Amino acid sequence: MFLENTVNHKEQFGWIEVICGSMFSGKTEELIRRLKRAQFARQNVEIFKPIVDTRYDHEHVVSHDENTIRSTPVPSAAHIRLLADNCDVVGIDEAQFFDDEIVTVCNDLANSGIRVVVAGLDMDFKGNPFGPMPALMATAEYVTKVHAICTRTGNLANYSFRKSNNDNLVFLGETEEYEPLSRAAYYKAMLKEKVYKMKVEAAEVVNSKKDSNA
Repeated sequence: MFLENTVNHKEQFGWIEVICGSMFSGKTEELIRRLKRAQFARQNVEIFKPIVDTRYDHEHVVSHDENTIRSTPVPSAAHIRLLADNCDVVGIDEAQFFDDEIVTVCNDLANSGIRVVVAGLDMDFKGNPFGPMPALMATAEYVTKVHAICTRTGNLANYSFRKSNNDNLVFLGETEEYEPLSRAAYYKAMLKEKVYKMKVEAAEVVNSKKDSNA
């Protein structure tokens, strides 16, 4: 459970909070909730997202529930350091799409007294740790893992299963391209996909031999 830090004015250091999970788990919703609370308290808040994230809006962080907060799209993590002067709180969405320097940037901001709130996918569509997220989770004071509901079993889901045939690691999409699955459902789906690909490859070999013998 996440417990917000108490402010000790004698200790001029901030901290890092990471919100992680699968797609449709409410990561961005929780990020926006924390940042809006800080804004309500009249703290100086800046929000950043990778420039590649254009699914809903170019300048806003938008949750699947259409909750929004204004943000600044940046092409790299280094730009965050340059634009985060005089902030009390810095929010970062879709952190998995940033370069590895995001880890150093977040730690530098926290060391300068800033509260850093980061949200991102902890695993890619293949079930592997995603980009800089493992390092961010390791160096953060607080890590909150949120879960979606599996569309096939109704159990808690922590995998993002890609339904399309696109193999690019960075592939933006919504419910038409992805669905949240539990471990069991994800394993079965990946096994079914593997068997299907083997059958297709076997059929291509047979057809190739027929063509060569013709």
